[in-house]
Amino acid sequence: MNIYGVVFKDHGKIYYFNGRDLSIPNKVTVIVETERGLQFGKVVSKLEDSALFLSKLKGELKEIVRISTKKDYEVYLKNLKDGDEALKNAKSISSSLGLEMHFIDASFTFDKKQLLFNFYADERVDFRELAKKLASIYHTRIELRQVGARDKAENVGGIGICGRRLCCSNCLKSNEPVTINMAKNQNLALNPSKINGACGRLLCCLAFEDDDYISCMRGMPNVGNKVKTPYGDGVVISVDILNRRYKAYVNDELKEIYVDDDKRT
Repeated sequence: MNIYGVVFKDHGKIYYFNGRDLSIPNKVTVIVETERGLQFGKVVSKLEDSALFLSKLKGELKEIVRISTKKDYEVYLKNLKDGDEALKNAKSISSSLGLEMHFIDASFTFDKKQLLFNFYADERVDFRELAKKLASIYHTRIELRQVGARDKAENVGGIGICGRRLCCSNCLKSNEPVTINMAKNQNLALNPSKINGACGRLLCCLAFEDDDYISCMRGMPNVGNKVKTPYGDGVVISVDILNRRYKAYVNDELKEIYVDDDKRT
C-alpha cells in the first residue's frame, strides 16, 4: 500500500490517503475521497513507513480515486470561481437578514454535492433562514460552520512569532486543548505577547511540546529550591528543562549542574 500526503490549498494542512498501487510523484494533482465527498488536491509527500502509520491510525484511511485529468482541473477552477461567487452571495444575504457573521471562505466539493461556508462570529448565530436561501440558489447541501479564533487562523494561515508557518494550518491534525499550565511546565514568562499566537489564544506548540517537557522535568528542582550538589549545599536560581541542568549558588559561587550527574537527595 502506498500512502500519500495531500493538500487542498497551497501551504495547507497535509491529509493522508491510501494510494493503493498508484505511483504518484510529488506536485501531481489527484481526486480523493473524503467525508464531504470527492475533492481535488495535490500530492506533496509519500510515507516511507506506511505500516507504522497504519498501526497508529484511528479510523479508516480514505482513498485516492485517480490522478486528475485536464478536465478535472477545469472543473476545479470553475468550482473555485463558483465558490467565490457563493461567498459574495452569502455575505449579501446575511447582511440583509441582519446577521453578524464574518465569512472566511466558501468552497464546493469537487462533485458539488456540498457547499461549505466558514464564518467567524462573536456570538452564536441562527443561520437557518440563510441556509434555506442558499440551498434554493445552489440546490446542494449547505454547511455553515461557525469557527473559533483558532479555526479562523487555521483557515487564513500566516506566520507565527517563531517565524514559521502557523502550526494549525501546517502540521497539526486537530486543535488540541491548550492550558496555561503547559506554559508553566515549560518555564515560560506568562506574558500574553510571548505565549499567545496570531489568533490571540495560547500557542498551539505548547500542547504538542508539553509531554517532552513533563518527561524532562522529572527529578528537576524548581527555582528557589535548596539542593545538595557535588559542590555543597546551594540554592537554585535558574533551570534549563530540556537539557536537564540548572544553575545554583553554592558557597557564593555560581555552579551549573546536570541533574543526571547530580548527587542531590
